[in-house]
Amino acid sequence: MALVLALGGAFPAAASEDTANGALPELALAQLSDRAVTTLGQAALGIRAAEWKHAETANFVYHFFHSFIATPVSVEAEFYYRVIAKELEKDTTQWERKCHIYIFERAEDWAEFQKRGALDPWTGGIHAAGSLFLQRDPQVKWKGSTLGHEVAHLVVERFFGAGVPLWLNEGYAEYAASRCYAAFHRARGFASRPTSRGVPAGMFLPVRELTGMLAYPQDVAQVGVFYGESERLVRFLSAADKRGFGVLFEAMAKGSRFETALTKGYGSRFINLEALEREFKPYAIHENGAPLQD
Repeated sequence: MALVLALGGAFPAAASEDTANGALPELALAQLSDRAVTTLGQAALGIRAAEWKHAETANFVYHFFHSFIATPVSVEAEFYYRVIAKELEKDTTQWERKCHIYIFERAEDWAEFQKRGALDPWTGGIHAAGSLFLQRDPQVKWKGSTLGHEVAHLVVERFFGAGVPLWLNEGYAEYAASRCYAAFHRARGFASRPTSRGVPAGMFLPVRELTGMLAYPQDVAQVGVFYGESERLVRFLSAADKRGFGVLFEAMAKGSRFETALTKGYGSRFINLEALEREFKPYAIHENGAPLQD
């Protein structure tokens, strides 16, 4: 069946599985239903080893220092997981393994984890081998979309495998996270809407170059451009034809080149990459803060 991304549809209620009545019940590590800790997870748990606490919900296992930080994370994580899986038309009920989420609070602990895990210095969160690692500063009220971004990576890898190309993986994660984060807060009475920042015209990457990238830019200044333009391309293609974008997504996950997947998904709409770029570039460099459609 062709993938259909219903990114314009309604979100499910954010509070259906909330732990709103209290903190996450703590469990001993040996009591967790899924104790499969990865090598990177072991590195995380080695930082202030005696202070980690543990808990779990339907789809996640949590490792944390304070329950007042972990409980909101658990509410968000379950909400994002349901929304993204639904939009990707994936049935998660038969997936038995749980994703482990490691929640850091102190900047110095996160820096130590970055060092131990050999992470890029700009990394604010990471999905690796089915586990999520992120920092949640107790002093910051609005936590941002990092968690939603990493949950999107989790769902994509679980149900499409590791073959999704870098630009599409990051672009979809940025797009889904922005919309999910806004929907989560709207459900709680806040006037929140997703936003997307335009790419500076002088830093625009040709579509052929963007979609052919196998690694992140070495220049840190270009990393933000890569993320932003990838998100804009996902958003553009989804708005042009949601069903076509789903076909393209499936094709690329199975190894098709971008031009081949574009033809499969969009037929005669874009006869080649040059035709796509003529329409996409003005959209990509639209003024900063352009609102996303819900």
